[in-house]
Amino acid sequence: METIAPALMTDQYELTMISAALRDGTADRNCVFEVFARRLPTGRRYGVVAGTGRLIELIRDFRFEPGEIDFLRSAGIIDEDTANWLATYRFGGDIEGYTEGELFFPGSPILTVSGKFAECVVLETLILSVFNHDCAIAAAAARMVTAARGRPIIEMGSRRTHEHAAVAAARAAYLAGFASTSNLAAGRAYGIPTTGTSAHAFTLLHDDEPTAFGSQVAALGKNTTLLVDTYDISQGIRNAIAVAGPDLRAIRIDSGDLSVLAQHSRELLDSLGATETKIIVSGDMDEYSIATLAAEPVDMYGAGTAVVTGSGAPTANLVYKLVEVEGRPVVKRSENKATVGGRKTAIRRHKPTGTAIEEIIYSQGVPDHQPNDRLLQRTYVAAGEVLETPGLPEAREHLRQALISIPWEGLKLSAGDPAIPVVIVPTV
Repeated sequence: METIAPALMTDQYELTMISAALRDGTADRNCVFEVFARRLPTGRRYGVVAGTGRLIELIRDFRFEPGEIDFLRSAGIIDEDTANWLATYRFGGDIEGYTEGELFFPGSPILTVSGKFAECVVLETLILSVFNHDCAIAAAAARMVTAARGRPIIEMGSRRTHEHAAVAAARAAYLAGFASTSNLAAGRAYGIPTTGTSAHAFTLLHDDEPTAFGSQVAALGKNTTLLVDTYDISQGIRNAIAVAGPDLRAIRIDSGDLSVLAQHSRELLDSLGATETKIIVSGDMDEYSIATLAAEPVDMYGAGTAVVTGSGAPTANLVYKLVEVEGRPVVKRSENKATVGGRKTAIRRHKPTGTAIEEIIYSQGVPDHQPNDRLLQRTYVAAGEVLETPGLPEAREHLRQALISIPWEGLKLSAGDPAIPVVIVPTV
């Protein structure tokens, strides 16, 4: 499939608004838009900001090329005034937001876009598509990392999602603490460590299991992982050690009662002298199945479908709303969808020990700073110029520290209140 240009990641209704605003003279009004979640997905106690680095690059390259404008004109989507406006479009406003890897909660203003109405509103679909996907993946992955209790997890869900989403998902999962990915495009694009084993097809290709294992070891050496559950797991382990020797790096189990099989496999490996051979388990792993294996002799997990689909929450439920026009707060009053007007400033308040106790959001106000408060927003774009953005390693470390800072109840996998309360101080 052809890669879609960032500018065509735009919904038609955005161009409808721009056309009308250009005609009535409101397109150049100074506005502020904010990205936030009214509520977290069911069962979640925190959200994770992810995708900022990808988004800023996409906005930097957001242009309407002649062919794209011709398509919009010929389809009757835009008039000539709008076509001329799109031809010269460059985002010239400001973008502030939470650091990538930061936690967020209901109402957190994780991204603030300010500038002329038209130049800001045209970015709505792009911003929400990146954030709703990447934040959902990162939150699910973070829960899996917590459940794993320090054991590494491999992201291996590329076959369970769209080809472009697979790369973004691998990035978000690595940000959340996954050790590696099987997606080579993500490895090349973002420097994520890559790893992988063989599939059952490779074993079935050969006349018998020892021959398949021998071929893999001959090609890759003993520092490889052999998939031992194509036929009988016990015999598969015996065949693996007979072929590779007791210093085989790892075996992988992809089916069955993983709790029982992990115990049995460890005992069998040890009896064969392979005391250092690792056990990797995979097969529809999510945070709950990982948690159930906490006491078992598992060395590494492989997560696929659950992580790339947000483990039951495929979107972060983020919205992009206009909150200020020409310095004046504006609000939406629709039932269950009301907004708080005005540009927000957010701080995270902590105990002297470093434990976060609440998030305070000021609308058109100056934060009442106290010791151990931390300002949550930073500038990414100023007057259209992209500033230096923290890289993926920095975002990964930021999230690690953020998860340490919240009360331990906030890390539970069970449903409950957000990890910390959010207090919104309205416009005076």
